[in-house]
Amino acid sequence: MVTITVEQRDLEELLGAKLPTDIDALNEIFSQIKCEATRTFSEESGVEELSLENKDTNRPDLWSPEGIARALRGFLEPQAGPEGYAVAGRSGVVISVDPRLEKIRPFIACSVVKNLKLSDAAIRGLMHLQDRLDESYGRGRRRSSIGLYEFDLIAPPLRYAVAGPDEVSFVPLGTNERMSLKEILVRHPKGIEYGHIVEPNPLWPILLDSKNNVLSFPPIINSNDLGRITPQTHNVLVEVTGTTLDVVLNALMMVTISLADRGGRVYSSTVHYPYGKRRRAVTPTLKTRHVRVGLDYVRNMLGIDLTVGQTVRLLRKARFGASKASRTALDVIVPCSRLDIMHPVDIVEDIGIAYGLNRIKPRWPPHPTVGAIAPQQEFNDMLRELMLGLGFQEVLTFTLSNPDKLFTRMNLSPLSIVDLQNPRVQTLTCLRSWLIPSLMEILSANVHVGYPQRVFETGDCITRNGSRVEEVTKLAGVTCHASASFTEARASLDALLSNLGLSARVTELEHGSFVEGRAAAVWVGEKQVGIMGEIHPQVLENWGVQNPAGAFELNAQMLHVATTNH
Repeated sequence: MVTITVEQRDLEELLGAKLPTDIDALNEIFSQIKCEATRTFSEESGVEELSLENKDTNRPDLWSPEGIARALRGFLEPQAGPEGYAVAGRSGVVISVDPRLEKIRPFIACSVVKNLKLSDAAIRGLMHLQDRLDESYGRGRRRSSIGLYEFDLIAPPLRYAVAGPDEVSFVPLGTNERMSLKEILVRHPKGIEYGHIVEPNPLWPILLDSKNNVLSFPPIINSNDLGRITPQTHNVLVEVTGTTLDVVLNALMMVTISLADRGGRVYSSTVHYPYGKRRRAVTPTLKTRHVRVGLDYVRNMLGIDLTVGQTVRLLRKARFGASKASRTALDVIVPCSRLDIMHPVDIVEDIGIAYGLNRIKPRWPPHPTVGAIAPQQEFNDMLRELMLGLGFQEVLTFTLSNPDKLFTRMNLSPLSIVDLQNPRVQTLTCLRSWLIPSLMEILSANVHVGYPQRVFETGDCITRNGSRVEEVTKLAGVTCHASASFTEARASLDALLSNLGLSARVTELEHGSFVEGRAAAVWVGEKQVGIMGEIHPQVLENWGVQNPAGAFELNAQMLHVATTNH
């Protein structure tokens, strides 16, 4: 849930219409965009404001008064359709990027918005939008951070460069004192709050114009000379830097169209990269998307028999464009601001809201169903019971892991795995592909506990098969004590399969995690269902485990199929 504050008078100016003074009537309107309003008094502005709780956290386009007005305009003017945004021309701003930024903060995007008339309320709303995008969408400025500048004071072209902590100094926003980059991290409130983002690097990002004037120290703070927006500012440079290109472009788009809603004209900039596939980028990107939505799909999802004309009118009310693509489908134009539209069902939801959810007659499902545990889950529970009966203790570990645990410590060469795009923790950077490393980590953390130790886990593993990603439920067990061996692991495996009514055969296997000659592939019928072996001494040393260990890992889904067909 996101809460934003707007001045009603400012919102009415953006809407071009008066809003009710009665709070209930006002909330009837705001409910169309999943918002609820309460009246508050702002000591900062000295005026009464509306505090809006936005229930839909997937819509950053509603985090500003401009975005709220943009959405409401469709409900107040049902024939509104999509808002049209276009780039009026080139601003002449060219940004060159230092190659050393590739491993630090690689992406930058800019736009210039001219002919603005900004009130104090507009500037406050803009600053609040910037803060929300930085904190939420930009993940506390790690993925993206936004800077706004007085364009008339800047001398293009710009340089997105790097500097040492003591090489560059400037007056940061909100102060009158010149500080070095290192001093900003120690003495400025924003430096103290966000300094951890840049501190690990020997060189830090810096944005300069052609006269070597500092625009900003991203993602920390803007310059007080160039980065202060006032009601006298008519031309604004918007800059976004970050680690994820799509996030950078989307954040730039959000701020740019908010300024465009204030009457500004948008001009593009050009970024030149010395790395990556896309060496030249023209920003901002304000393009619409097209999504094909079937009419029967809309009717079935909502339970309403809508005609083509009715559906088109409701889509325009929800600020989409629409035209008939065929007898059975519509071509829906999705505005650039609607980042939340990921599937046709998202569009159907907006059609339902525009129609009026309270107008839809509720009905009971035509075919009553009874809930039950899925067969695979029942089988997994049986596996757990059998493993407990064999003297193993169940553990539960993270599905997230890292290549060091999955491969390096297991004496294996790295294989193709599913990596996280933006990991928040350095030790959790990918999804695990097998379970035995997780069990070895448990043994490593419990060397002080008495032996024997026998642990098992039934859990999901994610594997890659070419371009396909598959989720597989596996069962793994490890036994560890002074006399643990391949033989003991094989005995536990045979006992488990015997209780399932299955028999296994094993064939020799070369596997870096197991002792040579004491590793095997496990087969049930004609299919390999797992692996087993005696853990290699190097693996034991890597994990700090001082006793021998035997282990096996099985595909629980294949075992389930085998027992079903048995």
